[in-house]
Amino acid sequence: MIPGSNGTVIGDDGLARPPWASVDPLLREYYDTEWGLPVRDEQGLYERICLEGFQAGLSWATILRKRPAFRAAFHDFQPDAVAEFTDDDVERLLLDPGIVRHRLKIRAAITNARATVALRSEGGLVDFVWQFQPKETPRPSSHADVPTQSPESVALSNALRKKGFSFVGPTTMFALMEAVGMIDTHLVDSHRRGSSGVWPDRHA
Repeated sequence: MIPGSNGTVIGDDGLARPPWASVDPLLREYYDTEWGLPVRDEQGLYERICLEGFQAGLSWATILRKRPAFRAAFHDFQPDAVAEFTDDDVERLLLDPGIVRHRLKIRAAITNARATVALRSEGGLVDFVWQFQPKETPRPSSHADVPTQSPESVALSNALRKKGFSFVGPTTMFALMEAVGMIDTHLVDSHRRGSSGVWPDRHA
């Protein structure tokens, strides 16, 4: 790997990536194939909300490595299934070494499943979340230029909380918006800049 311009790192494949996606093979694969691409299905978006909540205070690499276990423990993040979890399920999950064993975060995943199901009567989780897509996206040249929250992530956080969601703070929701393509915070020199189709102009 060699340093690229504006904070990117050139990999052995000649492609420019941000430093966080340049070393760990799992993070690199995630960055190249998933991060920043639009997620517009209820199950996928619910999963991302849960995983971003579990990530709070931890590294994203830790969450990615545990994602298969999370999916097994939470029935592939099917909201209807998780909404039926009981206190016994919480205790069971607290004994599961494959996931993040944090009582409040586990309860939040169940609470958020129920809130997701309830939102169907108002148009559903996807439309609810995506209405907070901003009119413009950041154009960071380096990691230091990437915000950690925005007016839209604050508004999304507040709106979700009013609908009964938890572990959806403004910083966590900004990370969600990045991950699901609502904003494009790929560095301007990254080979992934503009790849979401949401913000198709590579220089926008």
